[in-house]
Amino acid sequence: MASALQTRRGKLRVYLGAAPGVGKTYSMLSEAHRRLERGTDIVVGFVEHHGRPRTEVMLHGLEQMPRAELAYRGAALTEMDTDAILRRAPAVAVVDEMAHTNVPGSRNAKRWQDVEELLAAGIDVISTVNIQHLESLGDVVESITGVRQRETIPDEVVRRADQIELVDMAPQALRRRMAHGNIYSSDKIDAALSNYFRPGNLTALRELALLWTADRVDEYLQQYRGEHNIRSTWQARERIVVGLTGGPEGRTLIRRAARMAAKGSGSELLAVYIASADGLTSASPKELAVQRTLVEDLGGTYHHVIGDDIPQALLDFARGVNATQIVLGSSRRKAWQYVFGPGVGATVARDSGPDLDVHIVTHGQVSKGRGLPVGRAVRLGRARVLGGWATATGLPFLLTYLMTTFDPNVGFTNDVLLFLLLTVCAGLVGGLLPALASAAVCSALLNFYFTDPTHTWTISDFRNIVSLIVFFAVAVAVASVVNLAARRTQQAARLRAESEILSVLAGSVLRGEDTVEAMLERVRETFGMESVALLERADERSPWTCAGRVSADGGDGTGSPQAAGSDAGDGGRGPGAG
Repeated sequence: MASALQTRRGKLRVYLGAAPGVGKTYSMLSEAHRRLERGTDIVVGFVEHHGRPRTEVMLHGLEQMPRAELAYRGAALTEMDTDAILRRAPAVAVVDEMAHTNVPGSRNAKRWQDVEELLAAGIDVISTVNIQHLESLGDVVESITGVRQRETIPDEVVRRADQIELVDMAPQALRRRMAHGNIYSSDKIDAALSNYFRPGNLTALRELALLWTADRVDEYLQQYRGEHNIRSTWQARERIVVGLTGGPEGRTLIRRAARMAAKGSGSELLAVYIASADGLTSASPKELAVQRTLVEDLGGTYHHVIGDDIPQALLDFARGVNATQIVLGSSRRKAWQYVFGPGVGATVARDSGPDLDVHIVTHGQVSKGRGLPVGRAVRLGRARVLGGWATATGLPFLLTYLMTTFDPNVGFTNDVLLFLLLTVCAGLVGGLLPALASAAVCSALLNFYFTDPTHTWTISDFRNIVSLIVFFAVAVAVASVVNLAARRTQQAARLRAESEILSVLAGSVLRGEDTVEAMLERVRETFGMESVALLERADERSPWTCAGRVSADGGDGTGSPQAAGSDAGDGGRGPGAG
């Protein structure tokens, strides 16, 4: 049995409460009795009943492990005997107050570290935590209650629990329980009710507990949706995504979306900017930085995502975060520009489906032109390539029709220059392949319609042969230069965009705004990856270890490079090298 326990990690169940006295320990012991009745081998590692009769009664019938006695400053104190529990090796251990600080000289400094050892040994643990003991909420709790909690536990320890159950109680009911003497002794009741247990304090702590637990439930939900590849929106909570273009109207959209989010308790605001996959953008980095600050000041989160198809990328992001509403600005297009397509707003509204509401918000930039204040870089996108092919295959025949119908008789040299102009236009618009096609079509038309003898494929004058060869060579040269320039521009712009994104993410980590896992999640989200891992090693001979990992299905943690999906070898260089 002992070997079987070593093959798996124990499971942790945590009862979370907003304040002392809500019934965490009572609920934990009730669960212990239920498991005992089912025949589970369960022991009480440590429970402090604080003189509460009903809690003390719940200990009857449960096997209690003896406590370790420690001498500290001339006094004999007791703590949980972790060694004794490990030797006993039960299936389940009940351990109260995970945030407790152990007496100096104990096996570990904190009780949650003792719990970690029990879990590593394959023992399931049932424990309790109050919301005010979570490390990240220390400043918030102090501002509410005026009391600084000395005993804290890292949020991640509790977040990793397999089950978290909120033990909730209305502030009025908790104060009645206090007044009846069910929590503290009679000499402490009045002081507690007038200080820590004031209705306002209890209401604020209760809200903290509810919101923290809701976030944890949301993580479970996202992980489940990722594991089962669920793309439709489950409207468990209002999440409002506001699409930004980098234009000045973004601030209006953010404020409007924030007002919508404020109308629903627990609503979330997420702002997202979709950049083209080649890194080229017409958005102002300065304006985007201002909008990011505004979003964060309003309690939302800012996201930078790369995608080829902006409407589809926006919808994928919204469904990925389980959003319920999308806020977009009215188009800046002028009326005649709609001939190029319906626009992002109309496309998103059409493809959003029944699970996403799309709000189109008016602003001061409506119908003032599509362009943003910053110049647009050259890009050979799909539309340009199609335009190049249309120029290459359509305009030469149109020019031939006009010249043969109206017979301008401008001379063969000018005929060549006119067709060369079309080929250059095809190269500038569509790149190499359309220009080559245009050169071939124009050469054939020049030969058949404008080179003596006309309407035949023969050429009588040697100079016309040279002209056609030079024409074709110039067309190919122009197309090659345009294609090379466009590719180099794309590469430079993408490198610039990636460096800017990574510098922002790294800066947020250095300033303490985000954890490493949060930065990796932003990288994964930005570049549309399934998973991202950060590898490190002490020196070139040491094996790689995974310092952090995130994936689309919600998995994270640390482990080996193989667990992170990396093929980095011991002798090679990788993400953690250098």
